[in-house]
Amino acid sequence: MEETIKLDQFLKLAQIVHSGGEAKQLIRAGFIMVNGQVETRRGRKLRPGDVVTFEEEELIVESSDDDEP
Repeated sequence: MEETIKLDQFLKLAQIVHSGGEAKQLIRAGFIMVNGQVETRRGRKLRPGDVVTFEEEELIVESSDDDEP
C-alpha cells in the first residue's frame, strides 16, 4: 500500500505553516502548487514523488521508508 499525506499536513510537517488554519488560508488563496498545478483542496492526498511549490521553494514528497538503508 502506497503512503499518502494530506496537503495541509505536509505543509505543517515541512514547516511552511504553523497551523492548519494557516495552511487552509494559503491553499484556498491559490498560493500552493502540486506538480505544477494550483491546488485549492487542503485534503489533496500527496504521494511520494509529488512536488509541492510555495513561492519559489519546491519540496518533494518522500516516503518514510526512504530514510531506511
